[in-house]
Amino acid sequence: MSDFETIIYEKRDGTAYITLNRPRALNAYNVKMRDELYEVLGAVRDDPDVLVTVLKGAGEKAFCAGADLTEFLTAPPPVFARQARFARDVWGLFLSIEKPFITALHGYVLGSGIEMALCCDIRLASDDARFGLPEPGLGIIPAAGGSQTLPRVIGQAAALDMLLSGRWLTAAEALRLRLVNRVMPRANLYAEAENLAGRIKAHQPLAVTCIKRAVTQGLDLPLAAGLEFEERLGRGLGK
Repeated sequence: MSDFETIIYEKRDGTAYITLNRPRALNAYNVKMRDELYEVLGAVRDDPDVLVTVLKGAGEKAFCAGADLTEFLTAPPPVFARQARFARDVWGLFLSIEKPFITALHGYVLGSGIEMALCCDIRLASDDARFGLPEPGLGIIPAAGGSQTLPRVIGQAAALDMLLSGRWLTAAEALRLRLVNRVMPRANLYAEAENLAGRIKAHQPLAVTCIKRAVTQGLDLPLAAGLEFEERLGRGLGK
């Protein structure tokens, strides 16, 4: 894997580690990060040695403080900037990967940061994490699926409260709303992500993949069709 400017990619013992690496810019999501994430996510998807992925942010202040507005909403007209953001469908690629994703969230988790986290399967947060979607205050809507993924995770009413009011959540509030799975002291965050990755890797990889497929794809089906889908997946494991 080549060197990157805005992320760090590592692979150890079946776990891929993706670190957003623009700490001076609070790991703001820019065009370069989009391109590099697209490349790395494709590698994660296609690498049979990767069984689980951990996504985190470098530095002390933020997992990701949202899109880099100096690129996405200035210089070129906004319509062209938004087209540039969609030129590579990082978000669709995220959601298409059938291997488990764990994200370790600390500090500011805003805008694209929340949307990236919502593409992951298990969200761990440190007790200093703060969550918000500032797009409405900028005269735009979430452009990376936030208006669709957020209500599917925390429910319509809570999602509209965040989206329309612009209020931020503490880590404790995010846990209560089930935006995150667990909250812990910052010092324990990465160790817990590592331990969780190890527990997932201890299971049969095809079974893990089928479980993720059953849950993520089954949610879009009526219950009867979902049960039939689960049965098909189970029969396939028995072959």
